Amino acid sequence: MDLHSRPTIDRHKTAIRRYDLSLPVKCLLRDGLIGPETSVFDYGCGHGENVELLNERQITCHGWDPAFRPDVPLVTSDVVNLGYVINVIEDTNERSEVLRNAWDLARGVLTVSAQIVVSGRGSNHVEFGDGILTSRGTFQKFFSQPELREYLEAVLKTDALPAALGVFYVFRDESLKQQFVASRYRRRSTGPRKRLSEIRFEAHKELLQPLMQTMEEIGRLPAEDEFENSADLIREFGSLKRAFALIKRVTGTDDWDEIARQRADDILIYLALARFRKRPRVSQLPLGPQRDIRTFFGAYKKACERADELLFQAGDPDAIDEACRRSSIGKLLPNSLYVHRSALESLEPILRVYEGCGRAYLGEIDGTNIIKIHRFSGKLSYLSYPDFEANAHPALLRSIKLNMRTQSLDCYDYEKSTNPPVLHRKETFLEASHPLYEKFERLTRQEEKHGLLDDPRAIGTRNGWDQRLASTGLEIRGHRVFRRKP
Repeated sequence: MDLHSRPTIDRHKTAIRRYDLSLPVKCLLRDGLIGPETSVFDYGCGHGENVELLNERQITCHGWDPAFRPDVPLVTSDVVNLGYVINVIEDTNERSEVLRNAWDLARGVLTVSAQIVVSGRGSNHVEFGDGILTSRGTFQKFFSQPELREYLEAVLKTDALPAALGVFYVFRDESLKQQFVASRYRRRSTGPRKRLSEIRFEAHKELLQPLMQTMEEIGRLPAEDEFENSADLIREFGSLKRAFALIKRVTGTDDWDEIARQRADDILIYLALARFRKRPRVSQLPLGPQRDIRTFFGAYKKACERADELLFQAGDPDAIDEACRRSSIGKLLPNSLYVHRSALESLEPILRVYEGCGRAYLGEIDGTNIIKIHRFSGKLSYLSYPDFEANAHPALLRSIKLNMRTQSLDCYDYEKSTNPPVLHRKETFLEASHPLYEKFERLTRQEEKHGLLDDPRAIGTRNGWDQRLASTGLEIRGHRVFRRKP
């Protein structure tokens, strides 16, 4: 008797009617074996729930069933599902014939599922052939997982790969098989997706960006009267605090924490150096700095105490030496740290206070672009290199040295000198973010390649440098090294 005429199958199919995708079809979806570009045929589809549900997902699916869809043609398809059919056929030859018929329809893969022996199942059932008769009068063949695999491989003469308990894939397409096997060992990564906060941020970017710019300047959340668009942000988000919370969810907190730390350092340095005059009462400060102090320190007294500690440390030669050695900015020499004026603000607070003490005494020194921090002697030197940016190796014009312990000054003028000191490795005085850093660094690499910098003492003055160039047959044009023309 063949599959088309078995009333037991009909009763069984009616009994297990589902309103959700069956397990083998879910496995196919999970493993990416079916999709909008694949065709599916459900062999023994019952009432056709899988067919309807897959078509709703824009996946082409047809199905045949001896009781409910007997007139539907059998269609060769990319994927064929033989779901819980072989376990209801008691004749072993017929069971194998149905399996082979389904296999013949599969271009890519056949998925076969059957009932699996589970502890507690099968009690109160009547044995029949190699299966049982259930209380409904239907035949059921219960396989073990290894038994089902061995059966499929014996009949179809190819590998059966487990997809789930009681569900196996049998591949006709070898490349599809290897793709499936490889996918089991591939990490299932997901690309970055926009969170709801990012979507909302994009929708209100024009409102939020001015707030971000203000916070970059002052390092804290502005008060309503400090921010021009406060009313619009409050109307949209409820408060400036909530608007900033959205910004942090999108941008992260690290950069904002660093901006706040830098602004707090600026306040401490200001208060420390204000001690040289007469530190103002908090009521004498503008409203903005008052708010800064409350935000970063809680109270003016606490801020002043921390500023005094910083000022005291700046007078300790050991602390200055340690800070110089820690610095990632500037050119460190055995007795000093040289820093370009543009990089002063990026030094750690103790060095900024140390240098600030010098300016508190001298004021601004016109033309200074290199500051020499003496590591041990309590001195500062303010150096002027007029052609620092344009000249590859600028000459020193003037140096003013301040002894902060004795408050004495020494001035050295090289305007009329025929052999002034010259600079090398200019990028070392700058921050890496400086727009000329890469240009200067490229010149240094070229000079190192040609051995021009091997003897620092010999090239420290203009004459020594010119002699070094002449001995190697090289010259500097702009910020590049060239071979001299004969």
